[in-house]
Amino acid sequence: MNRRPWVLGGIAGGVFVFLYAPIAWLAVVSFNDSRSLSRITGFSIRWYAELFDDSRVLESLGLTLRLAVTSAVVSTVIGTLAAFGLRRAFPGRGLWTVLLSLPLVVPEVVLGVALLGFCVKLAGIPLGFGALLAAHVAFSLSFVVVVVRARVAGVDHRLEEAAADLGAGPWVAFRTVTLPLVAPAVAAGAAFAFLLSFDDVVTSSYLTGVGSTTLPVFVYAQAGKRGVSPEIVALSTLMVAVSAALLVAGVMLASRRARASTFVESIRDQ
Repeated sequence: MNRRPWVLGGIAGGVFVFLYAPIAWLAVVSFNDSRSLSRITGFSIRWYAELFDDSRVLESLGLTLRLAVTSAVVSTVIGTLAAFGLRRAFPGRGLWTVLLSLPLVVPEVVLGVALLGFCVKLAGIPLGFGALLAAHVAFSLSFVVVVVRARVAGVDHRLEEAAADLGAGPWVAFRTVTLPLVAPAVAAGAAFAFLLSFDDVVTSSYLTGVGSTTLPVFVYAQAGKRGVSPEIVALSTLMVAVSAALLVAGVMLASRRARASTFVESIRDQ
């Protein structure tokens, strides 16, 4: 009897337990009646109630959401345009490609210090939302360019030429032919930019000003001062739940689109 599938299954199961057991325990502890993170004394939602009554958490969450949405929109627009600009050969394209890829490999500590000096000393941008937005756009832009450029490289330029032959202008051809083809990559780039901004701690910690503390920086600071409190555990559980819900919704939407596409193709074949 071949035992290899059982061995591989056991290894895969061990990996999943290693990855998700702490998250599952985090969710259980968030409903614990006491402040202990190791001993369950009863069921309670008191920490969720205290979490939503904490104005500092709500203010940090609102700022983080505004920052993530704004940086995602700006990064997506600029990154998409840059990806289209880099698809054609021109003098210096290699240099621009390298420069746009640098934030992918530069350590966040170095990037944070560099952006701090640039925003405060050179650009005159005060610490706060403006400096945070500039920093988040700077490191999110590279991810958008990489994702969108990979899709743009696979688009057949003859489709645009066919649209032009049928009388479509450059903007109409881009809006009706090219953009729908690259829309999934643009959406993926926007999702990357949003998540990177929402989750950033290192770079944001250098540019946070008075009254402009993002949620990850706030959580990190609270954990460093008082340890992991039950309110932070409840907040982490909510973030995991929202992330899981969005992931499930995305998978269901993609599956529904795939079934619809298969149904349309079957009708065409008939």
